Amino acid sequence: MYVYLIRSINFPAQIYTGCTTNFEARLKCHNQGGSKHTSNFKPWALEVLIYFKDDKLGNSFEKYLKSGSGRAFSKKRFGL
Repeated sequence: MYVYLIRSINFPAQIYTGCTTNFEARLKCHNQGGSKHTSNFKPWALEVLIYFKDDKLGNSFEKYLKSGSGRAFSKKRFGL
């Protein structure tokens, strides 16, 4: 399980956090407009990619990153 943060190239203030088992395919989907949450801000570029052996832990970390304290963590630790 990969947890990722991507940044819009055309709208750099836009950051999207997600999780997937196939990051390359998922990024391609974002860049082709296959996600309603990211289609208006394409194209996207990878900022952070973290692998979790345990899917449950990966899903929990993604959920955390989408919370207020998780966004603060991302800003402080990843510069996002």
